[in-house]
Amino acid sequence: MPRIVMSLLCVLVLMTCAWLAHDSEAFSQAGRPGKVAGPDHEQPPGENRVSITIDGDRRVIRSNGIPDHPTGRFPNRGNPNRIAAQDYSFSVPAKPVEADRPTRLGMYPFGVAVNGVPFDPAAAEWWQNDRRSGWQYEPLTGGINLGVDGSFAHVQPSGAYHYHGVPTGLIDKLKGRDKMTLIGWAADGFPIYGPWGVTDPKDAASPVKRMRSSYRVKMGSRPDGPGGKHDGTFVADWEFVSGTGDLDDGHGTFGATPEFPNGIYHYHVTDEFPFIPRQFRGTPDRSFFRGGPGGPGGGGPPPGGGRPPAKKKKNT
Repeated sequence: MPRIVMSLLCVLVLMTCAWLAHDSEAFSQAGRPGKVAGPDHEQPPGENRVSITIDGDRRVIRSNGIPDHPTGRFPNRGNPNRIAAQDYSFSVPAKPVEADRPTRLGMYPFGVAVNGVPFDPAAAEWWQNDRRSGWQYEPLTGGINLGVDGSFAHVQPSGAYHYHGVPTGLIDKLKGRDKMTLIGWAADGFPIYGPWGVTDPKDAASPVKRMRSSYRVKMGSRPDGPGGKHDGTFVADWEFVSGTGDLDDGHGTFGATPEFPNGIYHYHVTDEFPFIPRQFRGTPDRSFFRGGPGGPGGGGPPPGGGRPPAKKKKNT
């Protein structure tokens, strides 16, 4: 009997350590202890189907939105929705060009991953459920629990699985850790890479490093709305500080990549705010407005099902 008890205790300790290791990854991804649904051991409810083709001057991405890697369990405490197949058809320029001025991302996907799952960073979650307040919650900094899994993804009421941060399951599928890996295409046609980029922007074969964001939490207190000190809970808690990181205000940079050795403007999805870019260097295609979980054709109510109004904090 003692041996059996000791064996059970060992198993329990190992399981606890595995969970804590997973939770520590959530901490490193969000910069704060984000609320992750649990280890990704669930198999998707169907086969991943995606095609990426060149049609004239367009790159066309069609998919059913089913991920090609294990996911967290859905529904879960923070997300009551189940993954279901979608019917996506996105079109972007095959040879994108930079626009005269950047375009800020609206409530629609920033882009689509190479496995056909959208990158959709924003959440339809606002202080006291009031969009007019201007205080939008940031999904990955711990202020709200949206039930994201280990790939920092969750599910809309429509069944649309989508990424809010680094798609770790996809990167592992692509064997893309510690290398510069193409993981998707932005709505303006420019490529999206994972957290790693080359150290020499003129040499695609140079050593890689984790790309650093140039956004920082603002100093001081919020002037209105929820009050209290800026702490990263809300999107408006953050500001771009030029020269503090590797990436520009669009969370991208110009340089050589494995697919474009002569250089191209490209974006990165990183483990620091804004995680997924929130601004386009080119012009986003309207196909992302109609399709995808955040666009007019797909979102619906917030995935968490709403929450009580937040109490206003006093400025300190």
